[in-house]
Amino acid sequence: QVQLVESGGGLVQPGGSLRLSCAASGSIFSIYSMNWYRQAPGNQRQLVAGITGTGITQYADSVKGRFTISRDNVKNMVYLQMNSLKPEDTAVYYCNAYLPGRSSWGQGTQVTVSS
Repeated sequence: QVQLVESGGGLVQPGGSLRLSCAASGSIFSIYSMNWYRQAPGNQRQLVAGITGTGITQYADSVKGRFTISRDNVKNMVYLQMNSLKPEDTAVYYCNAYLPGRSSWGQGTQVTVSS
């Protein structure tokens, strides 16, 4: 099982940028698909972006062109660069490590986009 710790959330004005980081430990990181999810109050948790062990990425339509997911398999890190942030991006962001039959979650980091 892999343990995950997110960091980098905070308060930012609309149009601003944040970079979320997720540190992984405890397993062979490179074989996991890594994902960022978010959950706003009253809403279901939704997939924001994902990256396979070989670097194939996918994005939710709402963040395409604004967010970029990346990973460093040497440092056991995954990142989410968020640009042109909007108030509707406000949520708790969770890092997820996935293999079929296995899924690990971090504790989440709050992102608030407000003027």
